[in-house]
Amino acid sequence: MKFISFCLTTLAILLYLEGNAQQVSFRTEYIGNSGYYYLPPGEKPREKIGNSKGSAMVYQGAVNIPLSMKMNEKNRPTAWGIGLGGSYVSLKNRNFSDEMVSEIMNIQLGVYHLRPLNDRWSMRASLGAGIFAPTTDFSKLTFKNVLGSGGLVFIRHLKPNLDIGGGVSINSSLGYPMIFPAVYVKWKLHGKYDVNVEVIEGLELSAGYDFNDRFKLSYAIEMNGQVALLKKDGKDVIFSHQYIVTGFRPELKLGKTGLTMTGMVGLNLYRPAAYSDRTLKGVFASDNDYFFSVSPYASVGLKMKL
Repeated sequence: MKFISFCLTTLAILLYLEGNAQQVSFRTEYIGNSGYYYLPPGEKPREKIGNSKGSAMVYQGAVNIPLSMKMNEKNRPTAWGIGLGGSYVSLKNRNFSDEMVSEIMNIQLGVYHLRPLNDRWSMRASLGAGIFAPTTDFSKLTFKNVLGSGGLVFIRHLKPNLDIGGGVSINSSLGYPMIFPAVYVKWKLHGKYDVNVEVIEGLELSAGYDFNDRFKLSYAIEMNGQVALLKKDGKDVIFSHQYIVTGFRPELKLGKTGLTMTGMVGLNLYRPAAYSDRTLKGVFASDNDYFFSVSPYASVGLKMKL
């Protein structure tokens, strides 16, 4: 679980930059109240941490603006663009003996470049920076709340509906640049029934049915997260908050405006939330697997292609 948690943290601080069209999106998420547990190393059962409980409200928004775009005969873009994303998390933690982060603010800005290399391969590169803080008070921010990130991925177009790629991502989450592997998977089946698998920003698996041109209902699994950088007991630490959710996701197109309303009702399956030292050893330590148990989940959002 520790490795999964770290991967989620890494994905959360990489700005998702998709060069398809100018798009604006916003989403509000509610994660219901549940108990807080510790998973010891080895095969030992999980342990409940006293009467500690918590819930969360998450607000996320993103804007993607292509600066230039040219499509080739395979309908693949050569594009430059800017992406801006942000999230705010309000954590309602109760009955904790140790101090817990109560809010997280993440703001990210980046540039991206997409380019087909030949009929079978494309390249995707990005470079950005962001603020990852346990507060919304800008007067309390320091340079240590700022992270840089970048990535280079080579994408193989195996089929018209299947792209698989790999490469490297670089970020300064440990206080210095580190290189990590990057994975890109995009697979879709179109039609009245459709299946979508994406490993780009995080993870999204969905299977849906188009009732008509305006309404679609899917069953989905999504993975997301946020990060705060701070000092605790005189040490630089990372507070990571991630969640894996599943449920039914309706999508309603509002006329011909390009505006779509989305939602999800289901369960939060796994929500790790814990501190780790801002070192490679601290991130992979086996003694800080703390998480909130299964709880109700609901979200509502809007997205618009311009």
